[in-house]
Amino acid sequence: MGWLFAATPPAPPLERTLYMVHRYRRRYRGRRARRRSLLDRYGRALKITGGGLALVIVLGAGYAVLLNSKFGNIARFDTSSIQNRPDPDKGRALNVLVLGADKGKAVAGSTPGMRLSEAARAKEWPSGRYRSDTIMMVHIAANRKHVYLVSIPRDTYTELYDATGRQRGHSKINAAFSEFGPNATISTVENLTNVRMKHLAIINFNGFKDITRAVGGVEVYIPKSFYDPSQKVQWTAGKQNLKGDRALKYVRTRYGLPRSDFDRIARQQNFMRALMGKLLAKGTTRNPVRLTRTLSALTQNIVVDSEWDPADMRALALSLRDTGTDDVTFLTAPVAGTGSVPGVGSVVRLDEARSAALFKAIAADRMSEYVKANPDDVLKSSRQVS
Repeated sequence: MGWLFAATPPAPPLERTLYMVHRYRRRYRGRRARRRSLLDRYGRALKITGGGLALVIVLGAGYAVLLNSKFGNIARFDTSSIQNRPDPDKGRALNVLVLGADKGKAVAGSTPGMRLSEAARAKEWPSGRYRSDTIMMVHIAANRKHVYLVSIPRDTYTELYDATGRQRGHSKINAAFSEFGPNATISTVENLTNVRMKHLAIINFNGFKDITRAVGGVEVYIPKSFYDPSQKVQWTAGKQNLKGDRALKYVRTRYGLPRSDFDRIARQQNFMRALMGKLLAKGTTRNPVRLTRTLSALTQNIVVDSEWDPADMRALALSLRDTGTDDVTFLTAPVAGTGSVPGVGSVVRLDEARSAALFKAIAADRMSEYVKANPDDVLKSSRQVS
């Protein structure tokens, strides 16, 4: 693997150290089997339990120094302005809100080139500059053996709340982020679900491309060929390895799909499931160069709340080290139907009774019971996702 360093600038000390440990392990594996190397001791613990998207489901840990180093670089913003929030969980279950952020329209008076991390920390949110078409509640069970990702359709019609927790009228749920910012989205989701969000992680969708490149692409299966007129992409049936722009277009596709936005949600979940499998592969977790590149791509494109410090993130990652792909379940909040609202446009209306049951299951850490009783809410197999 020496060619990697011959073709690129010298690696930073931490990455160089991990690489040398990796070489030492391979060279002396036979003669020094009784002495487990640093990678043997800690590399085995490193598992990544999520996908692109979200830190709580991405790492299940080892390499404590590397985790501290990378997690410490993530930008943070303050959430103290929100009032009248639900009581936090008293147990050990953890709920994290994950958003996928895209650039929206240009905003007059805003700083040119303002980054998402800067906008999140700004005293006044640049209304309309960013939008979020991906909204997920991530529930991590108290036993740390199961993780549930629940998507809320972006067009869900609900009461919006601003960054201080004040009601701002009904609209599509994704308008909370676009118009009022991250804290407003937390408040809106909490009022809709009555579930306290411990943390918020925002993934820059543009940086999503870097994550897919870092892992060498992600394989998905497309059951039927079709054309997406919006993105001008022809999708051909069969297995495809996606990375960069192509991967981003996959998770953004809704035109040409039978169920439009609902199939886009399924695609996003399906891609995250495949990405998680790629991250868990030995080729990533035991390769210090690829691991470092992957962690860098993740941490450079995620913004989290100021209360989520690196030590807590590392502790969570370590607690998830035994969580595998089969322990992660993807669902979508139950939908009653769609409709149109004057001045708002096409909207999605949640099934109030079934959604209430789902949100109660999240709050009570009884998701396994909910999944057993509502199997149709669970993401289909990879070969059945459009």
